[in-house]
Amino acid sequence: MEASVAIQVLPQGVDGTKEVIRIVDEAIAYIQAKFPDAYVGPFETTIQGDYDACMEVVAGVSRICTQAGAPEVATYVKIFFAPEAGVLTTEEKISKYHQDEH
Repeated sequence: MEASVAIQVLPQGVDGTKEVIRIVDEAIAYIQAKFPDAYVGPFETTIQGDYDACMEVVAGVSRICTQAGAPEVATYVKIFFAPEAGVLTTEEKISKYHQDEH
């Protein structure tokens, strides 16, 4: 793995929290279809893998939100890229904090 990417989408101009959640759920479903091991957190979803595959998802997730009914969307992305050394996996980063969940 050469990239770890955190993605947060915030649909704008929609009517109410339920609609925001519905659209975000569609964005998460899109991400999980591309990266089944995506880590869904309360503020963002994290994917890891090939840099170009990750960037394809980043490019597509905003379109998914607008296709789902958001007239506009704010997308926030954090990228860690290490083509030679690779990146720490999500599991390596957080497993010690979630030991009771397994």
